[in-house]
Amino acid sequence: MESLDLFASNFASFAWGPWLVALLLGSGVYFLLRSQLTPFKYLPHAFNVLRGKYSSKSDQGDVSSFKALTASLSGTIGLGNIAGVAVAIQIGGPGAIFWMWVTAIFGIATKFFTCTLSVMYREVDPNGETKAGPMYVIKNGLPKYMLPLAYFFAFFGMIGCLSAFQPNQIVQITRDLYFPEVIYFEYMAGIFLMAITALVILGGLKRIADVSALLVPFMALLYFVSVSVAILLNFELFIPSMSLIFTEAFNGEAALTGGIAGVIITGIRRGAFSNEAGIGTEAMIHGAAKTSHPVRQGLVAMTGPIFDTLVMCTLTALLILVSGVWESSASNGITLTSEAFTTTLGPLGSIILFLCVLSFGTSTIFTQSHYGSVCARFLFGDKAPQVYKYVVILSVGLFSIVSIDFALNLIDGAFAMMAIPTLVSALWLAPKVLEISREYFDNLSANNNRN
Repeated sequence: MESLDLFASNFASFAWGPWLVALLLGSGVYFLLRSQLTPFKYLPHAFNVLRGKYSSKSDQGDVSSFKALTASLSGTIGLGNIAGVAVAIQIGGPGAIFWMWVTAIFGIATKFFTCTLSVMYREVDPNGETKAGPMYVIKNGLPKYMLPLAYFFAFFGMIGCLSAFQPNQIVQITRDLYFPEVIYFEYMAGIFLMAITALVILGGLKRIADVSALLVPFMALLYFVSVSVAILLNFELFIPSMSLIFTEAFNGEAALTGGIAGVIITGIRRGAFSNEAGIGTEAMIHGAAKTSHPVRQGLVAMTGPIFDTLVMCTLTALLILVSGVWESSASNGITLTSEAFTTTLGPLGSIILFLCVLSFGTSTIFTQSHYGSVCARFLFGDKAPQVYKYVVILSVGLFSIVSIDFALNLIDGAFAMMAIPTLVSALWLAPKVLEISREYFDNLSANNNRN
């Protein structure tokens, strides 16, 4: 097991070198400037699209824009916002949260471009099922000699979408809170999670979207209200905690390793894990959304980083900081967040967190399994997704018993590899997005003026 941990650690360290950080942030800056801040200008319109104001029965795709967003958010609003934030603070200090914010702000523009492209270049098979994602953008939008980049994405997509972190943290918090003395609890919990996963993912995307649409909004609201109450009860620590995030953002001594570069890379890694902007996963499900125009779904998609990083991650970070457990506890991951809940809200806090972790974690597993299935189909054909789903089910049991470091490093490394083809194709085809966006927004302004 130690050799596996070392391999995963080296893989993630190599993958998340300064070059990838420059690619992620540089792409976001480029998209934002080239679009002249268009994603931010049309945020109100994006929320109108999200609530179905412009939907029509004639829209093509597999799921509604709202379900596409909730399914996408179920892959992002989850343990990356709860346990991932704790990991960021533990490794990079409070300043890592600042760099998560930076990733999210630029990620708004990145998601607009990548998800608009995913709708533009999606395919519909003879059975009427929509196939979308960065690999189809590369296949249908880039020259033929770039096709190996699509296979590169799909290969690492199958690894990155195994949801190693989620079952690991679900089992960890369940054991810590309720079954600390039970021998081999991880194995029993892993088998139970495998059964739940099988029940949902074998039903396909529509069942995943239906479950996500039911779970995510309710549990996100419960989490939002609970953490907000905890912060209000400790409001005198709110300003000092916010100040700490800013002052520590450029303090290299706050990171366990790597100085200020370690703080920045930790924040960006955890930000990418949280909102997945530029990674390409969200493009697979937004590309399958029912929509009459690619830009319309791109607008819906870009609201994701607002919900999952700027709101949910910030709340978790402030909770951990005002509770003080980040300085006094040696715990990691979800256990650290649990201690913050218990410190601020008492025993009720740990129960609320457990329910949220269970819902967020399982819904993320379901959504990520769809992403991986899309990648498997691209690589191996129409029968591959069914085989991949069984691989996911088995992996849920496996990742329930491995170390948190192995689970996190494996997914981090795979995500980094997926970002390369996603961002290369988006940068290449950015002029196409700008062209179709101008057409869309000109028509929107003309219609508004007539009304």
